[in-house]
Amino acid sequence: MLIERQQDVTPAVLEVMKRTQDPRVREIMVSLVTHLHGFIRDVRLTEAEFRDATAILNEIGALASDTHNEFVLMSGSLGVSSLVCLLNNGDGGNTETSQSLLGPFWRLNSPRVANGGTIVRSDTPGHPLFVNARVVDGAGRPIAGAEVDVWHASPVGLYENQDPEQAEMNLRGKFTTDADGRFWFSSVMMVGYPIPTDGVVGRLLKAQDRHPMRPAHLHALIFKPGFKVLISQVYDSNDPHIGSDVQFGVTKALLGDFVRHDEPHPVEPGVSAPWYSLDYTYVMEPGEAVLPRPPIK
Repeated sequence: MLIERQQDVTPAVLEVMKRTQDPRVREIMVSLVTHLHGFIRDVRLTEAEFRDATAILNEIGALASDTHNEFVLMSGSLGVSSLVCLLNNGDGGNTETSQSLLGPFWRLNSPRVANGGTIVRSDTPGHPLFVNARVVDGAGRPIAGAEVDVWHASPVGLYENQDPEQAEMNLRGKFTTDADGRFWFSSVMMVGYPIPTDGVVGRLLKAQDRHPMRPAHLHALIFKPGFKVLISQVYDSNDPHIGSDVQFGVTKALLGDFVRHDEPHPVEPGVSAPWYSLDYTYVMEPGEAVLPRPPIK
């Protein structure tokens, strides 16, 4: 098909896209071209803006490293990560779900920790935190033998791979649920933190006059054959940025009650006030147990 005018471009491209053999790839590519061309017409994208856009995409790719993933950061900052998550869980987005964003800091091979152990591996000043959690199915039945990766930022707002002051795998651990679907451990209370702003995402936030803060949260990735891998973040409902997460990840189902206690711990010797506790129940959905690709090494 010869192109005579701008209106001819989209039909010509769609004709080619429709020849794609794989039906799902064909569906995606036809929709992508339709919406992408529609967007370009809608905003009347200039040649200079197109060159800037391609340069930005190249820059995002160049910023990738073993410890940073700018594409994941941008996807969250545009609400894409949250939308994809909610569309694919909770009965297609119709019900609440314990699923959330993977985030850019999950690592494989976290050290195994016995229930009741600690994930603090180096001097990490902060208020003690005691987590008691259950893993259940949609009917509330306990899921025993599930592997649970947990990780979170330190009280200064940094993950261990970002902070040379922390030991390798500090504030990370892998647990196994007991017969009642329970796992429990101790750590230190995390805080909210700013996402990295020294790249493309930072410029976007500045242009939109947005803050870079994520509310304090505890990550978990739960694996059990017969269930869809549960990727979750439980947020501190008292965090000042709980209603304005820069990554749009907070849902009502993920609000946690991180309770502050101003008296000594009743059973843990040497734990003085204040200390915090979290009780939370994770709900897994049936499906194929496939681990995601780690965003960093």
